[in-house]
Formats: sequence, structure tokens, C-alpha cells
Amino acid sequence: MVKSVNLALQGGGAHGAFTWGVLDRLLEDETLEIAAITGTSAGALNGAAFKAGMARDGRSGAKESLDTLWAQMGAVGDLRMANWIAGFDAGPLLHVLKMAAPFSPLEAMSQAISPYSYGPFYRNPLRQVVDRFDFDEVCADTGPELYICATSVQTGKVRVFSGTDVSTDAILASACLPNLFQAIEIPDPETGAREAYWDGGYTGNPALFPLFRSDLPDDLIVVNINPLVRDDVPKTAHDIQNRVNEISFNSSLLRELRAISFVQRLLAEGALEQGRMKRALVHMIADDALMTRLSVTTKLIPIPEVLHMLKDAGREAADTFLDRHHGDLGVNQTADLAAMFS
Repeated sequence: MVKSVNLALQGGGAHGAFTWGVLDRLLEDETLEIAAITGTSAGALNGAAFKAGMARDGRSGAKESLDTLWAQMGAVGDLRMANWIAGFDAGPLLHVLKMAAPFSPLEAMSQAISPYSYGPFYRNPLRQVVDRFDFDEVCADTGPELYICATSVQTGKVRVFSGTDVSTDAILASACLPNLFQAIEIPDPETGAREAYWDGGYTGNPALFPLFRSDLPDDLIVVNINPLVRDDVPKTAHDIQNRVNEISFNSSLLRELRAISFVQRLLAEGALEQGRMKRALVHMIADDALMTRLSVTTKLIPIPEVLHMLKDAGREAADTFLDRHHGDLGVNQTADLAAMFS
């Protein structure tokens, strides 16, 4: 029996390689059909690669497309201005970078130098990756529906790109960390005026509401790559900044999950008529134990060995989820939202 689900893919820089592994494993289960994907930042990249590959050559095409994406990401060097790390022998520091690395030169640069300081020498290193997508495939009518989230700089509101509005600039906007990249300007579809956008993680990481349509499945699998809980209070400047980053990029997701939990409670108590609002069944695939050991540094420096370690962890997490909860899909929610918001 084929089960249809929606996917919500968080952003988190190079940690999005974890989602690569999750998707790689989900594609091997032919009893699962992905109806729609909403993604932000790295989640937008993963979603676009997934959709393009599916449109081109089904499941094998999606696997190949994701592999190609992350091979390219590993060749970027860093996600800042220049590939200054590309020729650097990272081997001796690899263990440090994998785990809670100390405050790195890249982090210091990102806080001290505006991306507008580079003048004509500025370039967005992600553009060379995103430009390689075939947008006839990314925007195809076949395969899962794709929603990409970005944040309007002027209004602070989320904008969701879908259909033929998904473009290189839409994906770059979704992944535009303002301390690293210059804002991406995209025309307003109604006025034609150009509007500036930053990373979608500030307002929707990812936005879940596009998946609440009645014609989409009830099951919503969130692939979470920003730890929700840390037991220890951060004390160092690096650890404090790392936790601020996690809280900031989880806040919009938590708001929407709280809203889902509220609707579920109203439906259960009979205070809301059945069918008036979407009965979402939320599931989560994550590895908080791993992510709490990693640093914001490893989000910014896509070292191939770390990317493949994250892919393997994502495959394992997805395999564990399917083993435990495949039978719950379409029947029971496996994420304990009541406990999360108690």
C-alpha cells in the first residue's frame, strides 16, 4: 500500500547534508510517495534537487540529483566570499570542525565585515550551484509540489515561492544569510517593484502552512536539523552565538507546530467541527544528539568528509523512523506536540 506524505525541510547551511541522507533513504521505500515539499535555505536546495531529479528520472533521478548537489556544495570551499578554505589542508582541524569548534576566522569575518563591503568583487558562491538546476524540471507539473520560503527585508514577512516562481534568485533568497550574502532582489508579481529578501529561516524554517490544503496528505514529516533542546546553558561567546542561531531558526517552526497542536486539541475536545481545519499528523526525523555536538562553524564550511558523515547520519535516522513508524503514517501522529508545548 502506497502512503502519501508531505515533507518539511529545515535550513541549516551545510548541515542540510543530513537531509540529503534522509531523502536518500526515503527514496528507497517505494511504498512512500512524496506529494509536496516545503523547504528553506538548505531545505530549498534539497527540495529543488529532489523535484528536478524526480521529474527527470523518478527515484533514481532524485538520488542522482541530490548526490550531484552535495558534490557541488563540497566543492564550493566556503559559503563566504572567496574560496580561501579551498586550498587549505583541513585534515588536522577536521575533528575540531566536526564537533564544537572554537570561534573560527569565518565567524569573525561574518560579524565584522558587511557583504556590501566587497563592492565589485562581491559574488554569491551559491549561485554557481543553483544555476546548474534545470528549472524546467524544478518547476515541472509532475512530481511533488515545491514551496520555497524567503523573508522580505522591508516587511519582515514570509514569501513562499511555488510553481514557475521558483527560480535561481528564489532559492538564493531562501538561503541568504544577511551577514554573509547581499540581499537578493526579486520583482513583486503584482507591482513589478523589486523587493529585497533574506534567509527564509527567520520567518518560516520551513513554512508549514502551504501544506495545509485539503487536497494534500495529512502526514507531515519535518526533517529537523537545528536542535530544539540543549541541556547545558552556553557560557562561551561561541556557544552563546551558536544557541542564539538555533533558537532563531527554530522559532517560526515552533510557532506553526504550536498552532497545529492547538487545532488538534480543539478537534479532540469537539470545540471545532471536524473538517473545518486540516487534521495534520506531524512526524519528525532528527538527530539532536549529533547536532548538539556540531557547531555553527560546520554549517558554514562544507567539508566533504563532514557532509558525508551527515548524510550517513540522515540515512540512519530515516531508517530508524521508517522501522518504528511506517505503520503510523496515515493513522497516528508520532511527534508528541502536547509534551513539546506543555
